[in-house]
Amino acid sequence: MRLRRYFQVGMSLGANGYLKGFLAKAVYQGAGKGFCVPILNCYACPSAFFSCPIGTIQHFMVVRAIPYYALSYLSLIGGFIGRMPCGTLCPFGFAQELMYKLPSIKIPIPKFLRSFRWVVLVGLVFVLPWITAENWFSKLCPMGTLIGGLPWVTISHEVRAMIRDLFWIKIALLIFFIASSIVAKRPFCQTTCPLGALYGLFNRFSLVRLHWDAETCTHCDKCLEVCPMEIKVYEGENTGHCVRCLDCTACEAITVTTPFGQAARQPAAVPETAPS
Repeated sequence: MRLRRYFQVGMSLGANGYLKGFLAKAVYQGAGKGFCVPILNCYACPSAFFSCPIGTIQHFMVVRAIPYYALSYLSLIGGFIGRMPCGTLCPFGFAQELMYKLPSIKIPIPKFLRSFRWVVLVGLVFVLPWITAENWFSKLCPMGTLIGGLPWVTISHEVRAMIRDLFWIKIALLIFFIASSIVAKRPFCQTTCPLGALYGLFNRFSLVRLHWDAETCTHCDKCLEVCPMEIKVYEGENTGHCVRCLDCTACEAITVTTPFGQAARQPAAVPETAPS
């Protein structure tokens, strides 16, 4: 777990290290903005070096073009490691996990809410931007509000003068997800994140997978206790809900494998013996 914390902090600083943007009150427009990071990251953040893959997809939907680059990029990452960027790189996921450590009552998120992220992906990322020529997910994204909207309101009088009702809706959504993270594990990731939904499509087929050993497992539910997505691994180790944080691999019944190594893990067939 400690190792992935370093990756999460490193991605946060690496993707948003253009501190000059706060002083110049200008968005970085260098070569880096032509590339996407594998996580949610607001293009408009004053310190952002790179683009957001979901924001890039919406841009192409707005101009009614197919986002070949963004979809190919995400497919390549997903094909290799599935949803692992969510568990090991995402700063907003990291922030939610930190909030969950605060003392409070703890409640599980109902499983039926997990499907809502598909509504967000299809509706706010693809369909509505195509129809209305507006980047609807970016307008509401809590990550964008946190690292883009709030900094601009803080440093720019001109931006503060432009505040309208939509800004307060964005603030309300950010407060909701941050506050709910205190009592529930990664509520945004579990129910809303469209990037996680896309990556999750590849979990069953990616090069890196989890393998659950039924013979070793005692169903002690320690995997559920450490999992940031509230998964019982023995109910399905490679579902699209898993963020591949690998915390559960501390249990000897759960290991990281590949399609090439899977065959070696299967129990050998017992040879038939002739009847006596």
